[in-house]
Amino acid sequence: MYKIAVIPGDGTGPEVVSEGLKVLKAVSEKFNFKYQLIHYDLGGDHYLKTGEILPDSTLEELRTMDAIYLGAIGHPDVKPGILEKGILLKTRFELDQFINLRPVKLYPGVETPLKDKKPEDIDFIVVRENTEGAYLGAGGFHKKGTPDEIAVQEAIHTRKGVERCIRYGFQYCRKRNKKKKVTLCGKTNVLTYAFDLWERTFREVASEFQDIQTDYAHVDAICMWMVKNPEWFDVIVTDNMFGDIITDLGAMIQGGLGIAAGGNINPQGVSMFEPMGGSAPKYTGKGVVSPLAAIGACQMMLEHLGEEEAAKKIEDAVMKVVRNDVKSLTAGKMGYSTSEVGDLVVKYLTK
Repeated sequence: MYKIAVIPGDGTGPEVVSEGLKVLKAVSEKFNFKYQLIHYDLGGDHYLKTGEILPDSTLEELRTMDAIYLGAIGHPDVKPGILEKGILLKTRFELDQFINLRPVKLYPGVETPLKDKKPEDIDFIVVRENTEGAYLGAGGFHKKGTPDEIAVQEAIHTRKGVERCIRYGFQYCRKRNKKKKVTLCGKTNVLTYAFDLWERTFREVASEFQDIQTDYAHVDAICMWMVKNPEWFDVIVTDNMFGDIITDLGAMIQGGLGIAAGGNINPQGVSMFEPMGGSAPKYTGKGVVSPLAAIGACQMMLEHLGEEEAAKKIEDAVMKVVRNDVKSLTAGKMGYSTSEVGDLVVKYLTK
């Protein structure tokens, strides 16, 4: 019996989570595993009504779960940063979800803006450090609002944080067993202190994985090569900020945010899985957004929980939907409603 916390969140989040839960029900019946859902009303509407963001009591309950399934966070009537820091970052930091895991995989039938690139060319993983770097909030203002204003935002990297991220990347690469190559993405020529630590640690950890090739590239070069030669990559390991940037580029080359899913991983604790598309408030209630990213997040959650056969079955069903049915992953252009796409996935699951 898996205890799964469900946070539908804001905007179109509840719509796509509903389809993910529809798929979860179908696949659990097929593969005979049980789960319990515990729903949490967190997000912009709750904050505007109550002033609460993420109560400590709720956070303690989340610690007892087997996984967290998140829809989206972001509300047009709430100042940017309040919900993101108060829910997303707080959950990641407090539950020590130190890996952000982002598969970048092009499915047959999905269009990519990259000319002449095929599914076999776009299939890699970004392992992003998720609890350090510039996102810790260290820094401040001096003489704010004056012509002499100074803003300082510090990026903090620890040996422990860097090493466990890199080690996870090598372990995942070995488990994945494809190109057997890990690329470190950094900026050693400018950010000489932080990425000296990353590069030294990378070399030391790599010495324990003699079966895996290693490579290094500056983040700007990574962005170029993800467009020009995505087939070069297998597993990319990087810091929090660079990972945040390159994974959105990754989403575009795999067909868009309508199919991009990710996980916030604590290998020894509670992990959280979510679609990458955000709350998309302008589409709320219209039933036009793709639920496939949320369904992909459900797939990642089941794989993490050890239900690998069920997870593979979900991926197979999604691949059939994008190959046979949906016209586009762009909102309003799928040829089906959000719920109808969920029904199609279930149809292929249960065939």
